[in-house]
Amino acid sequence: MIDRYKYTKQEMKRYNTAVISDFDYQETDYYIFSREGDRLDALAFQFYQDPSLWWVIANANNIGKGSFAISPGLQIRIPYPIVDDVTDKLEQSEQNR
Repeated sequence: MIDRYKYTKQEMKRYNTAVISDFDYQETDYYIFSREGDRLDALAFQFYQDPSLWWVIANANNIGKGSFAISPGLQIRIPYPIVDDVTDKLEQSEQNR
């Protein structure tokens, strides 16, 4: 009988979920009310010029579990500026692994 696992990796890498702490409120944060069709990635692009930072807005507002879509009429906090804050939070999450 052929051993189908002979040429595959026996050890599987496991990845832990990075837990990012909340973004502190700052006087420079933006506040908007969501409209029909707003998405987390589109807002991240609009405010940060980088759609991959959608998770910053989701984390700050405790939304985005399973979807990029945002319900209309919600007050959304856009943390600003985030450059140093994101770097610090990523380093902290890496240390906590």
